[in-house]
Amino acid sequence: MFDGATLVYKYDGSFEGLMCCVFTSYEEKEIPLDILPPEGQPGLFDTLKTIETDPQKAQRVYDSIPIKISLEAQELVRLGFLTCAPQKERLIFLFLRLGYKVGGNVMGMLTDEHVNALQKAVQNLTFESHRYKGFVRFSIYNEALVAMIEPQNFVLPLLAAHFSSRYPNEVFMIFDKTHKAALIHQAGRAEIVDVEDWELPEPEESEVEYRRLWQQFYKTIAIESRDNPRCRMNFMPKRFWKHLTEFYPEQKVKARESKDDKPKGENPVYEEAAMLSGSKLSDNRWLQEGRNFQALGNLKP
Repeated sequence: MFDGATLVYKYDGSFEGLMCCVFTSYEEKEIPLDILPPEGQPGLFDTLKTIETDPQKAQRVYDSIPIKISLEAQELVRLGFLTCAPQKERLIFLFLRLGYKVGGNVMGMLTDEHVNALQKAVQNLTFESHRYKGFVRFSIYNEALVAMIEPQNFVLPLLAAHFSSRYPNEVFMIFDKTHKAALIHQAGRAEIVDVEDWELPEPEESEVEYRRLWQQFYKTIAIESRDNPRCRMNFMPKRFWKHLTEFYPEQKVKARESKDDKPKGENPVYEEAAMLSGSKLSDNRWLQEGRNFQALGNLKP
């Protein structure tokens, strides 16, 4: 048994891996001081223990949450993993340890610093995903709708169902530059793939014209006497402006030559995303409204 005062777990960064940390803690009767993702660095005097990911052990932990605590707790843990909260692994771990002791009452124990921090982190995640449902701006590239976002939290799993329902017959991609991942919708299905690095190509002339029309419409309907920049920033923080068509600077709508020789039906943007991800789209992570454990298990926000 390791000394809990200096013991630190390190896992592979996946949701399944985190569930295995919980399993190991109970199996070995030890409580780690911290749980580190792959890029995390232990302290000078920490005892590092690498936790191997076992899907069966992870599933046992995940399935035990609604039985021993509640369905709401299971949802909180699932969403908590998608947040950008510092030491989110430790928050989830301590929340589960407490939940296994007191049951469903843990959801109302907001005076506990770890429960409170996890609840606030999930609230921040859901609020940000709600904003992006209105702030995503698509552009047309080779017959595909493409958008870029830079969220603080890993919101793609929460956006999948909304945009798939809103554009069921469209081919679209939402690229998360922060987490280097892309939500791809095609032929009635949605997937999230890893994309190391990618930049939007220059728009075609027709796309530029539509952007100019939208900017003109935005300016035309504005009521000058009711202009309130501070209020606007409260509802639409400046970090979102970079990818909003309304605020594109003139140089960002510089047109490239239209490529009419592209065969109809092909979507080079999607093929490029698949190539950058290092695997075929059909081999990547399925999203079933973001609630399927096996799909979520490999997500590494």
